[in-house]
Amino acid sequence: MKYTQLGRTGLKVSRLVLGTMNFGPQTDEAGSHAIMNAAIDAGINFFDTANVYGWGENKGRTEEIIGSWFARGGDRRDKVVLGTKVYGNMAPDGNLWPNHDRLSAVNIRRSVEASLKRLNTDYIDLYQFHHIDRHTPFDEIWQAIDVLIQQGKILYAGSSNFPGYKIAQANETAARRGMLGLVSEQCLYNLAERRAEMEVIPAAQDYGLGVIPWSPLHGGLLGGVIKKETEGARRTTGRSADALANTDVRLQIQAYEDLLDKHGLKPGEVALAWLLSRPGVTGPIVGPRTADQLDSALRAVELDLSAEVLTELDAIFPGPGPSPEAFAW
Repeated sequence: MKYTQLGRTGLKVSRLVLGTMNFGPQTDEAGSHAIMNAAIDAGINFFDTANVYGWGENKGRTEEIIGSWFARGGDRRDKVVLGTKVYGNMAPDGNLWPNHDRLSAVNIRRSVEASLKRLNTDYIDLYQFHHIDRHTPFDEIWQAIDVLIQQGKILYAGSSNFPGYKIAQANETAARRGMLGLVSEQCLYNLAERRAEMEVIPAAQDYGLGVIPWSPLHGGLLGGVIKKETEGARRTTGRSADALANTDVRLQIQAYEDLLDKHGLKPGEVALAWLLSRPGVTGPIVGPRTADQLDSALRAVELDLSAEVLTELDAIFPGPGPSPEAFAW
């Protein structure tokens, strides 16, 4: 496994991030433990979760599964760089309550304590704001975070789904308070969705944030979905089916799969390898439902795409271009 620094921190993290969103809803506790064991054995040390994962009546279940894995010992907690998130309302759906969501100081304090208990740990390496909060000033947010850092309950703060200007606002406010500020941004970024290149990634690079892309296969579209559909190995459903109903999207994905067939490459591995080749990217989040599904992702870390393939990928999925030129008419 290859490693890199997480933004401006001293943390060394794996170039792949283990996403745990499926733990609970898709994968039971035993299966989730097997995936985490396989990840550690493969050298993956960066695990990502969120307090709301488990969803619906089971919010928090994913953190509990990770906590039960830590409880099995074997230095599991010491081997993991653990990231979780705060923002969503943790009350049962339909029973929402004021001050039980977003990024107010009271909710940050409440949420950290609850996550620590579920995760069966006394600290969180990376505490991430799941979304922007337009109603809470960054001074209040950073005051709450500073207290938690002083208490040793979190080490670093990161963002998720922040636009570029909010990354700037957050870190300028932190700088005025003499704080480190955000060290990472978790954003939607993949071959088929490159808008992050316009502002988010430049802002992250300028402020020294590591970039952690989520949905690297764009909901499965970049994982060889048409070939699987044609061979009868998988029926396309959900958002992938909706996207492929668009003729232009289907032609684009077909061109992508044809290109990789020509070069003898696998679509899912190429989508991950492309992200790993992008400036500023720490590592994409992969969310396997079984331990066996890790294998393809692991091969992507060792895959070096040729200049020819990278050029052809750009032709199929053109990015917006560099800022500020990309904004010019």
